[in-house]
Amino acid sequence: MRNTFSRQVLARLPLEAVIWILGLIGLACLNPYADQTPSLCIFHTLGLRFCPGCGLGHAIAFLFHGDFQCSFAAHPLGIPALMVLSSRILSLLLNSCRGIRSFPKI
Repeated sequence: MRNTFSRQVLARLPLEAVIWILGLIGLACLNPYADQTPSLCIFHTLGLRFCPGCGLGHAIAFLFHGDFQCSFAAHPLGIPALMVLSSRILSLLLNSCRGIRSFPKI
């Protein structure tokens, strides 16, 4: 019975939620204090100085390390972005579990 429930949950797990969760795990594993961190920003790669999102990944990484001051300095929207992403993940997971009728008894 429990194995069937696990299969139902995994089959209904939305791909978008998996991608967001893996992205946040990657940011949690990132060392934001390192001088040379990889950048996926196309504006940074092209040598442009202005990018409204630059620093957002570092801000979230600082949050996962508990450094709120550096997070705000990296990007002031880091905390709201993490809240929005967490809310989206939770919403996706709750919507995917609504179709599962029986939960296993513990």
